[in-house]
Amino acid sequence: MCNMKILYSIQATGIGHINRALEVLPYLLKYGKVDLFLSGSNSQMDLPYPVTYRSRGVSSALWEINPFRTIREARQLPVEKYDLVINDFECITTIACYYKKVKSLNFGHQASFQSPLVPRPAHRNIIGELLFKYYGTATRYMGLHFRSYDTFIYTPIIKKKLLWAPKISEDHVTVYLPHYRTDRVVRQLKKLKARFILFSPEVEQPFSYDNVTLYPIDPGEFALSISRAYGVITSAGFDIPAETLWLGKKLLCLPIRDQYTQLCNAEALKDFGVPILGDPEELDSHFAGWREGGISHAPLTLTWSTGQLIDRAVFSMQ
Repeated sequence: MCNMKILYSIQATGIGHINRALEVLPYLLKYGKVDLFLSGSNSQMDLPYPVTYRSRGVSSALWEINPFRTIREARQLPVEKYDLVINDFECITTIACYYKKVKSLNFGHQASFQSPLVPRPAHRNIIGELLFKYYGTATRYMGLHFRSYDTFIYTPIIKKKLLWAPKISEDHVTVYLPHYRTDRVVRQLKKLKARFILFSPEVEQPFSYDNVTLYPIDPGEFALSISRAYGVITSAGFDIPAETLWLGKKLLCLPIRDQYTQLCNAEALKDFGVPILGDPEELDSHFAGWREGGISHAPLTLTWSTGQLIDRAVFSMQ
């Protein structure tokens, strides 16, 4: 079991998939040699591990799909030479395993949506549901979500540096809303009586503007900021809300409207008591009450360690 050849395919469109991989890899390497396949818009980013395969990936927008390139890359990906294929919602690996009849494990947040028990909005998106079902099709599934909604769904993986972070609450709110223009977010934050630390992909160097300090995207700085903040304002992704709930910080979310996963996550976060807003302008009427009130949302509980999850993932495919 310790000399396995493992392919770990990562959907690199969202930084959350990559951050999760960084937590998973040390445990996966105990079982043998791991080759990484990084696929998507962040596929060229540097990682502290060698990347064996890279691809632009397959867009979830149907009109952007190049079927000839996708099929060619799927045929060239040698999934058949591995003892274990773990797929975090990566489509080329899905196609390769399907055509070569290779068993694979879909491991990650999107895998949880194979279950009808996972919260959805009242109006379901047909294309979104089809993507959940077929984009990362696998032989087995291990989903991660805020709660264990089904037998194959487990609680989140939390970064090691945050797992045992000391309980500190400073006077700032950490903000990460990359789907909005930075100037629009700053304009809203300036109206509010609080100190904000805003992380933005549009910023290259830290600087301050009135009550807002802006930082470029830096995972280490961001983790430090949310561990010391008294509250976090972000989208309805998975990893950042999970980390905020785990740290016991106040959380307020603005889901990305055209991302069905985020709309589903928003429904799950409502069950925790997390306020959900439609756009930054709604902060005018909701922020003061959110800041001055106590923490009303339910805590996040973890039932499995990262090491236990990886052990279960490996043995489930034997």
